[in-house]
Amino acid sequence: MNLPAYKITTLAFLASVLVACQDTENKPTETTPEQPAVLQPVVITDTVPNDTDDPAVWINHANPAESLIIGTDKDSSGGLYVFDLKGKMDTVRSVRGLGRPNNVDIEYGLILNGKPVDIAVTTERFTHKLRIYSLPDMKPVDNGGIPVFEGEKQPEFRDLMGISLYKDPAGNIYAIAGRKTGPTDNTYLWQYLLKDDGKGNVKAELARKFGKYSGKKEIEAIAVDDKLGYIYYSDEQVGVRKYYADPAKGNQELALFADTGFAGDHEGISIYSTSDSTGFIIVSDQQADQFKIFAREGTAGAPHQHTLLRTVKVAAHESDGSESVSVPLGPDFPKGIFVAMSDERTFHYYKPEQLLGDSLLKK
Repeated sequence: MNLPAYKITTLAFLASVLVACQDTENKPTETTPEQPAVLQPVVITDTVPNDTDDPAVWINHANPAESLIIGTDKDSSGGLYVFDLKGKMDTVRSVRGLGRPNNVDIEYGLILNGKPVDIAVTTERFTHKLRIYSLPDMKPVDNGGIPVFEGEKQPEFRDLMGISLYKDPAGNIYAIAGRKTGPTDNTYLWQYLLKDDGKGNVKAELARKFGKYSGKKEIEAIAVDDKLGYIYYSDEQVGVRKYYADPAKGNQELALFADTGFAGDHEGISIYSTSDSTGFIIVSDQQADQFKIFAREGTAGAPHQHTLLRTVKVAAHESDGSESVSVPLGPDFPKGIFVAMSDERTFHYYKPEQLLGDSLLKK
């Protein structure tokens, strides 16, 4: 039977489409730096009772494989939960009964009773206090807590959220505290010098008030780059703001970046260093379940111009707080670790090379 010409043409076209579809199915899906596959964690921690929010990493310099993850459980009867690098909860060292602890950070070598002590500091919203614990034993060294944002006339201006610690070249340690809401007169963050009270506990002296706030939502995520001396914080739904960490260098804003391309809230910030001056700033795009990666060192001739290098989707859901370190932590994490909170009451551990890829790590 002879087919009309138009039918032959149609059959040939359909055959070519079928072959093309088969070829596509047999090829692996290619992703670009802006459209990566969803990264799966190598470890998911045990669950906490209420609501995970923010992690910190304590590096055991004597035995890095025995390092710890400290994570907040944000509730009226919340806690600080301690995990090993396998994600197993240490029920003995975990701290319970805190009044809505929000964020947590770690610093090394605060002098107490004449000896250097590593500390974990968390914000306790319902008491308006900083709570401070020695590491790795997680014993309180705050004499019941340190009140902050004292003197504010609006009670909600004392509702603690973010915390980050800064150790200056002289060894002084500062706490930079944020709150649920606050003034728009460039005094949203308060910075405190932490010192021994003479009895082996920590006291805090107000060093300065600084920091722009848009008034749009809140400021929670704060990160400090000790080596370069900068503070970064997320003004949610606006961008990431950058300041000097040393109060003596002034309160001028150095940069506002990450101000486009976010689905919703700007959240957790962490810094992954590849040298004393290079590396990456990793910012959570919370509602999109992804992290955006920026150049830590800025661009040539413009150290405060932080360009977007890559966007990475992760399995961690609605990630709020995150932390990264580049120190090798044993055979499971030879290039350090990236930890992200996930809203199913866990923390996810990733290898940094998963997020960064060979192309960025080799730069």
